[in-house]
Amino acid sequence: MSAPELEIARELEPAQLRRGLLSTMRSLLVLAQLMTESTGERQILDLAVTAVPSLARCRAVGIERADAPGRLTGRVPDAAGGPVETDGAPWAWAYPLGSATATFGHLVVAADAEPSGEEQFLLRALAQQTGAALANQRLHAQELATAAELSEVNDRLRGTVGALERSMEIHARLTAVAVSGEGWDGIARAVHELTGLPVAIEDRYGNLRAWAGPNRPDPYPKDSVVGREQLLRRALRAVRPIRDGGRVVALAHPQGDVLGVIVLVDPGQTAGEPELMALEHGATILAMELARVRSLAESELRIRRDLVDELLTGTDEESALTRAIALRYDLQRPHRVLVVEGRGRMRDTDVLFQAVRNAAREESAGSLLVARGAQVVLLADREADWDALRAAILRELGGGRARIGVGEVCERVTDFPRSYHQARLALRLLAVAEWDDRVVSFDDLGVYRLLAGVDDLAEVDRFVQHWLGDLLAYDQQRGADLVRTLAFYLDRGGSYSATSSALVVHRNTLKYRLQRIRQISGLDLSDPETCFNLQLATRAWQTLNVLRNGH
Repeated sequence: MSAPELEIARELEPAQLRRGLLSTMRSLLVLAQLMTESTGERQILDLAVTAVPSLARCRAVGIERADAPGRLTGRVPDAAGGPVETDGAPWAWAYPLGSATATFGHLVVAADAEPSGEEQFLLRALAQQTGAALANQRLHAQELATAAELSEVNDRLRGTVGALERSMEIHARLTAVAVSGEGWDGIARAVHELTGLPVAIEDRYGNLRAWAGPNRPDPYPKDSVVGREQLLRRALRAVRPIRDGGRVVALAHPQGDVLGVIVLVDPGQTAGEPELMALEHGATILAMELARVRSLAESELRIRRDLVDELLTGTDEESALTRAIALRYDLQRPHRVLVVEGRGRMRDTDVLFQAVRNAAREESAGSLLVARGAQVVLLADREADWDALRAAILRELGGGRARIGVGEVCERVTDFPRSYHQARLALRLLAVAEWDDRVVSFDDLGVYRLLAGVDDLAEVDRFVQHWLGDLLAYDQQRGADLVRTLAFYLDRGGSYSATSSALVVHRNTLKYRLQRIRQISGLDLSDPETCFNLQLATRAWQTLNVLRNGH
């Protein structure tokens, strides 16, 4: 393997992506530990300001304290933070240094261009950790002052120390979950152990993804679509977890997108400050986990899309196999290229793509696919039931339309462009011949397949002109539809009923057109030999239209 190919394989290795994100999260966790162990607020703030360039392509403008708002930005930032103007920077943002009990101010950063979503998420996490450390620092200072001044409040001090120890316990337990990669189940289990309350983790749509604790409901209740959206909007507006009936809800929304929800099941409303703190920390760890999973999924999807594009346009076999190995995909099995066209109730290409992907997974038809314009191309790695695949796509679309063109088998990497061409040709012939939506395999095209493989199109054209020339000229001069009518009539075995129904014309209209065809061409439509040549000519005419007009 050459050096460039080794470099491509390294770039495509998902494990490296996981190591990079895990390294960043570990750095944040170490920084949080240093802040917790700091001797004063100035040291905590210095650590936060110093860490900004290592997390994002930004510079720290400074700390906008709550007791001196507007000093850096010229105005009082919103409590939840947001964009600000400072130093004439093209992009600047104030991140709130908040905790479960108070807001201490804002961390103000600036950059020459807006950072990525991942970088902004890390900056928000840094600000949250700084706020928590400041809260712990002030709490600790208050404890020391109270202990020195008022010996009679030892009981209260012991409670405060207990709260601080509880906070450290929560932080340590959830840090261990993040570092060990225990996933959704581990996060739910840790929050349950810390709070003593049942914990549910849901996806954005309210589907249960993890549960820890007793009395798991079966089936799990799910909000209506409208109710769910209202809950998410209310939670996004809130600074802290919100109560929703007998539940306390916190969102995991890395990069601003709600990807998950963590819930304390608390019908007795017993959850206090320690439980809310554990829930907030759990939501932060869940957000990191979801951001990691989404990043890996998007990277793999992009790599798969690039591989499919290269296979369809033509690429050298060694390069394609190298990419496939990086994806742990066996490209040396026989494949077919399928081209899918369709639409559901919403005319959205992404909806069709998702429908084909889900249907292909359901029918075990393949996992390499890409959207190309209004079509979706699937590389099928087994001989599946194509009609069942089409039915599954229609189910995913919720009705609508779907048709599939299937190319010949690809034995080698170099066969993919040919199979792709054949699948598109099959779909185009389906449209030109005005057949109903269906699966059309290039293997089953019969005379169409033979005609499409002829190198000398001029010879095919001469055959078409010999049998249909007079009719084609008449159609062009009069704007008539005689050749199309003849094709429908011959394809339906000379049935008046089937032809008139397919053309959506009256029987008498069809009889008139057939009479005109006999008069203009001088041919006997009752002669089997003549009908055979005419049917071959109409199919050749349709094939020429496809080949010459593009597909």
